[in-house]
Amino acid sequence: MPPGGGETQGIAMRNTVATFMRMKQDGKKISMLTCYDYTTAKLLDAAGVDGVLVGDSLGCVILGYPDTLSVTMEDMIRHGGAVVRGCTNALVIIDMPFMSYQTSVRDAVLNAGRLMKEARGHAVKLEGGAAAADRLRAIADAGIPVQALLGMTPQSVNALGGFKVQGKGEEAARRLLADARAVEEAGAFSVVLECVPPRLAELISRKLTIPTIGIGAGAGCDGQILVCQDMLGMYSDFTPKFVRHFAEIGAGMRDAFRAYVAAVEAGSFPAEEHAFAKADCDEEVLARLERE
Repeated sequence: MPPGGGETQGIAMRNTVATFMRMKQDGKKISMLTCYDYTTAKLLDAAGVDGVLVGDSLGCVILGYPDTLSVTMEDMIRHGGAVVRGCTNALVIIDMPFMSYQTSVRDAVLNAGRLMKEARGHAVKLEGGAAAADRLRAIADAGIPVQALLGMTPQSVNALGGFKVQGKGEEAARRLLADARAVEEAGAFSVVLECVPPRLAELISRKLTIPTIGIGAGAGCDGQILVCQDMLGMYSDFTPKFVRHFAEIGAGMRDAFRAYVAAVEAGSFPAEEHAFAKADCDEEVLARLERE
C-alpha cells in the first residue's frame, strides 16, 4: 500500500495521516465519528467515514461511568482493537486514557506504543496543549502519529470546574491559539477543538497547517466529529447542544425490544420457521427418551 492513502489505479486505499493533510490542503472537509465496537465500525467504514476515533468517552457511553477518568489502557486496547478489525479504509485513532501519558515522557511513549502494537491503531490522541507538548513530541518522534485535543478536555474536568465552553475572552482565546501552535510545532498531525467558540475555532483553523476537527466548535474547522450514540439518538443520559440527531435509532431500538418481549410473552416467537425442524429427533427417538 503506498503512503498517503486515497486511491491508486482505481483501488480504494486506507486513509492515513497524509490523507488528512491533503484534504485540508484541497479544502475538503474531513468526516469523523467516534465508536467503540467492531459491528458499528464496519458500518461506519462502509459509509465512507474518513476517520474513526475510539474515544475514552466509552467510559460514559459504554461502561456507564460519570466521566472518562476510570477508563484504563486495557479498555482502550480491547475496544480499539475491535474497531480496527472493523475498518478497511478509515483512519483509526485511539485515545490515550487518563494517567497513561501525564506521568512521564517514558510512560507516554510506552503506552502509545501499546495502542499501536496491541490494538493495531493507526494513530493516538491525547489531551493538552503546551503543557503536554514534550510527551506529544516524544510520541511523534517514536514514529507514532498523534492527534491533540484542545478546548474542553474531559480528562481535566475537575480542573476546569465541569464541562464548559473554553476560549471565551481574549486571554483564554490567546492561550488556546498558543496551545494549538504548540502542539503543531511538537508534531501533531491534527487537533480536535472541543466546545470552542466558532469564530475562534475558524481563526485557529486558518492559522494552522494541520487539520482541525471540530466538536461543538462551529463549521469553520477542517472536519467534524460526533459520537455515534449521540448522532443516532441512542444516548439519553445527556445531549450536548452541538449534537444533531441524524436518525432516531434509540427510539427504534426500544420499539424493537418491546416487540420482542411481547412476542416471547405471547408465545409467537420463535415460530416454526425459526427452528431447525429438519434436524429434529424422529418420533421413535422421542418416544424412547420420554420413557426413560
